[in-house]
Amino acid sequence: MRHFFTAVLGAVAIAMSGAPLPVHAQVGFDRAGGDYTHFDVRSGDPALCAARCERDARCRAWSFSYPAAGVSAICWLKGEVRPRTENACCVSGVRGAGVIEPRHDGTEWGIDRIGGDLRNFEVVADPAGAVCKAACEGEPRCRAWTYSRPGYESMTARCYLKTRVTAPRPKPCCISGVVR
Repeated sequence: MRHFFTAVLGAVAIAMSGAPLPVHAQVGFDRAGGDYTHFDVRSGDPALCAARCERDARCRAWSFSYPAAGVSAICWLKGEVRPRTENACCVSGVRGAGVIEPRHDGTEWGIDRIGGDLRNFEVVADPAGAVCKAACEGEPRCRAWTYSRPGYESMTARCYLKTRVTAPRPKPCCISGVVR
């Protein structure tokens, strides 16, 4: 987590200085082909894949596949930079990109809000958690929500609607937000 904040603060400092911002990894994109090795990522954290690419002199790009259907998360290291293609399965980047998930519309990427559950239900896999957010906005008693990506807590994606706002906890499994 400390590395995440260091990267964010560094990007803010660069932005304030007028220098160009660094290129970041992108959630919801894959870079197919060009693989020279791959390995399981037991923690399910895409930042480990980016870090491994940084330490390997052969690595030019990487793709991280979220866990799904009994298959663990996998990191694919690539010897060349291939074009990215939109795919909810993955996060990908080029060497030097790191993993900084998008921050917009009050959505908290890589955050779990544990406790305060009003109800939870299975949802279709949704890389941005939009279905879960909309369900919370439509439920008057819902104050916050957490979307759990498939493959982490269960084989399917789940939406947790919350009656209270609990403390955010960094976890790659989840996307959360506060509605009211």
